[in-house]
Amino acid sequence: MKRATDILRAGNWSGRPADALVLDADARARRRGTATTTAGETVLVDLAAPSRLRGGDALKLEDGRLVEVVAAPEPLAEIRAAEPRGLTRLAWHLGNRHAPAEIGASRIRIRRDAVLEEMARALGARTAHIEAPFEPEGGAYDAHGRAPHEEAEHGHDHRHDHGHDHDHGHHGHGHGHDREP
Repeated sequence: MKRATDILRAGNWSGRPADALVLDADARARRRGTATTTAGETVLVDLAAPSRLRGGDALKLEDGRLVEVVAAPEPLAEIRAAEPRGLTRLAWHLGNRHAPAEIGASRIRIRRDAVLEEMARALGARTAHIEAPFEPEGGAYDAHGRAPHEEAEHGHDHRHDHGHDHDHGHHGHGHGHDREP
């Protein structure tokens, strides 16, 4: 089994890759794990630090070959609002529920979720089911390509005040915040 330890970001590598790994968003957010290339080779992805892989990145194998990362199509809900404020309001509600989301200029994509889709429609948005690569936002602690905060070690206590009557450490996320800013 070949090992991949280095990432070459999209646009920073050239040439023809030796192979490709087709990975969903969750698999692209792992620091370590095995994956099978399109040619059937098993690769151990063993990154030194948590990193979010994006479609178009390449992993450098220990033998020098490059394997392109391809974002796999996933079942998504694409949400659109009639006006920018509606989309902003929807983004606030999705963030309030810690839902991974891909933000575009005129739409938000989430993994299909009947409850979140109904919430979006109740807020006046239109939803459509699509199959597409999912490139969710990384979050405040992901600005430098690290994995989501569940995997990242960013050196501070994660407890903080959301302006309401309870404290939580963001592990389990069994709560809801329904107030608007």
